[in-house]
Amino acid sequence: MALDIGTLASKANDYKQILENTIEYRKKWDKSMKPVIMKTLKEILKQTGIKGKINEQANIENLEAIVLDLGRSASGISENLENTDIKRAMIKSNGALIYQQLFNGKVMIMTVSPYIEGYGEPKPPKPLEILRPDELTAAFIIRHVEVFLKEITEWEDYDDDEPSQKAAFNPIGFNRQAIMEEDA
Repeated sequence: MALDIGTLASKANDYKQILENTIEYRKKWDKSMKPVIMKTLKEILKQTGIKGKINEQANIENLEAIVLDLGRSASGISENLENTDIKRAMIKSNGALIYQQLFNGKVMIMTVSPYIEGYGEPKPPKPLEILRPDELTAAFIIRHVEVFLKEITEWEDYDDDEPSQKAAFNPIGFNRQAIMEEDA
């Protein structure tokens, strides 16, 4: 008895292709992706003079990561301990750019914002994008570092000098009702 499975055969073929892709992507991590990421990040550090380390995290096979870590430094902030002359320095983590191999062999690129230990909670890593091995080029890595540097520069230079659009345009009186309805 032959069943009419309609588009099920096509879906099964798609599934098998995805499984084959995972195997190929994982092979490409060691052969091409990891060397391109490492080489490009090293050259960026060299040419820019940015102080950072490139760490490889390979303790779980096929879930490896390469991290551009800007390290830790003194924040310049210290906590005065009660009833003593002792001060506890607060350490600042300077941020990181992460290339994390996913379960399917693709690579997720994430940024980690700077934070000061003991002063608020660190933000979770912010995903930038997920790429297949053939999509990850030196040009993409340069763009990722540019985004990362923009984010950490904004963190370091945080202020509220740029008013939000609503705060910048706060009309009094005339036609105020129409503006409030647009915002709703």
